[in-house]
Amino acid sequence: MSTPIATGRRAPRLRKALFAAFLLASAVNLVTVSTGHGTVETVSKALLMPLLAAAAAAAGAPRTLLVALAFGWGGDVMLSVGGDAFLAGMASFAVGHVAYLSLFRRHGAGRSRAESAGTAVVYAAGLAALMVLLLPGLPAGLRLPVAGYSCLLTAMAWASGRAGRLAAAGGALFLVSDSLIAAEMAGRGPLPVHGLWVMATYLAAQALLTAGVLGHVRPRERRPAAVTASGSAPAMP
Repeated sequence: MSTPIATGRRAPRLRKALFAAFLLASAVNLVTVSTGHGTVETVSKALLMPLLAAAAAAAGAPRTLLVALAFGWGGDVMLSVGGDAFLAGMASFAVGHVAYLSLFRRHGAGRSRAESAGTAVVYAAGLAALMVLLLPGLPAGLRLPVAGYSCLLTAMAWASGRAGRLAAAGGALFLVSDSLIAAEMAGRGPLPVHGLWVMATYLAAQALLTAGVLGHVRPRERRPAAVTASGSAPAMP
């Protein structure tokens, strides 16, 4: 007698509990960023992407999405270390962006030529403006890595529209978040509670990208709700 093996879609309570834990950790992190509780901020930041990835996995997320979130976690940890780890953190985020690009390319819906070209022009113009404004103020050793990373991030933000409006908003917010970091490094002056704005836009970006992928990409890959140990699957209702 075969034993059914449930997939993530049959664990809505677990998914909701994990996402609630992500929201709680996010709230704690944003409060501690604002108030300067360094240890709690570091610990809560390290929990953010694992919790979001676990919630996504419970919802049946594509593996590529989990890879993107895993490298986002690596970037979070490296940036928390600071100093020489900054480039390692940026490299980790870059791998995450490549994973997102792969995900959108393979599974995203097509867009009209006009829409695709229009958004490409907007993002290209924004990228050019950032390079002109920020690159001269960066340390010489960071200019080339930041320029390359910015091009990759902009490409990811543009491609995110293939996974729907939620993902598109997430891609745009990711660009905003990292632009705030670059602006501070270039001496353009941080915003009031700068760290709060950086983390708020980053967390919203990752959550929206995840929601967009789950709502748009995963339905194209759906499998039956349960498979049996023998490899057969029950008929869908």
